[in-house]
Amino acid sequence: MLEAQSAEKVVRRITYEETKPFLLKIHYARRMPCITDAFGLFVNGELVGAVTYGVPASRPLCIGLAGVENEKNVRELNRLCIRPDLNGGGRNYASFLVAHSLKMLPNGTFVVSYADTAWTHVGYIYQACNFLYTGMSAKRKDTYQPGGLHPRAYDKNHHSDMFQTRSQKHRYVYLVGDRRTRKRMRQQLKYPVYDYYPKGDEQQYDTEHPQIVHPIEVVERTRTS
Repeated sequence: MLEAQSAEKVVRRITYEETKPFLLKIHYARRMPCITDAFGLFVNGELVGAVTYGVPASRPLCIGLAGVENEKNVRELNRLCIRPDLNGGGRNYASFLVAHSLKMLPNGTFVVSYADTAWTHVGYIYQACNFLYTGMSAKRKDTYQPGGLHPRAYDKNHHSDMFQTRSQKHRYVYLVGDRRTRKRMRQQLKYPVYDYYPKGDEQQYDTEHPQIVHPIEVVERTRTS
């Protein structure tokens, strides 16, 4: 077992292929996102965790976060996972990985990340890394996807008379840069920044068989005459 006090921890870039065992077998989403930057946590030379960043799927999000002039400077921290047997226990491996990976991103990068309330996530790792808390995502509905598919897997040939609610998420933003750069970026940030962090009890999910804690509600479409 790797001991937290004596372990040598290093964060460095990793390949897309190196992320797969973590993203497809450990992370609850079980999907590969868009990845522009991937970083791994190595403990005593062994890869034990991964964090990935990518272009957000929503262009309006990029523009709404910091304006059209910064659209190409927005990245989403879209996956973070540590080997289950090393997660917790006072090791702080996840926050160490995130904090050091942020330093390797280009100056002037707006990083957005979400903590999904459907999985009881609050975002304590982001709080530990001094992210700005910008509130919660809007309440939305998506066309229901059979078999538990993610709404982004929408099949245009599939017609459904049902909606599925999209879980709300705590939204965090990190500004990458020196003090002067961060000051300018803060002025460009469109989202409100709150002077508090949300609190709550986060539950660890079973990485072998992840089950959502708060099920997504499925409702019938409202018909108009």
